[in-house]
Amino acid sequence: MIKIRNEQETDYKKVEEITRKAFYNLYIPGCAEHYLVHIMRQHKDFLPELDFVIEKDGQIIGNVMYTKARLVDENGEEKQIITFGPVSILPEYQRKGYGKMLLEYSFEKAAGLGYEVIVIFGNPGNYVSRGFKSCKKYNVCIEDGTFPAAMLVKELKADALDGRKWIYYDSPLMQIDEEEAQRFDDGLGKMEKKYQPSQEEFYIHSHAFLK
Repeated sequence: MIKIRNEQETDYKKVEEITRKAFYNLYIPGCAEHYLVHIMRQHKDFLPELDFVIEKDGQIIGNVMYTKARLVDENGEEKQIITFGPVSILPEYQRKGYGKMLLEYSFEKAAGLGYEVIVIFGNPGNYVSRGFKSCKKYNVCIEDGTFPAAMLVKELKADALDGRKWIYYDSPLMQIDEEEAQRFDDGLGKMEKKYQPSQEEFYIHSHAFLK
């Protein structure tokens, strides 16, 4: 039996454990995503109404969390949007459709709350099937005017972006203190840091730009 619901305070530790297991050694040796989850819930840009867990047979197997972000056009006009992450599924349940169910549920809820646009950074192979497109197709860039290959955009409302040039700004929450993150990780159960090929894939995606 599958159930998706809002995260509760009693879930916090479990969700952080799941996030750690899902991301450890995925992008770098170790990870910091569980620390981000730990500090995110108290930040003003966190959206608790879009904080969901997915359960299988009464056990939490994954989660997704959203925060506020914004787009600013060349005239300084600002558009409030949202971003998600981390989105986590326990390794033993990955590639079985649970992440898809969780994301699609969250998209529906976000649209129902009036949000029109989601911008994320991720592996395009994981998200284009969920309706995300290259940031360049929507003329959305980062502050230096470039179009990262890993920056993806999804319109929850058709034609929410009208083709003008937009600059994306995420929440200051995302600029985490790496030393604090390491101290947090050190206080948890031991997990071995190691290299795996997904780290090189992440490096390539995160350093690629579109022209």
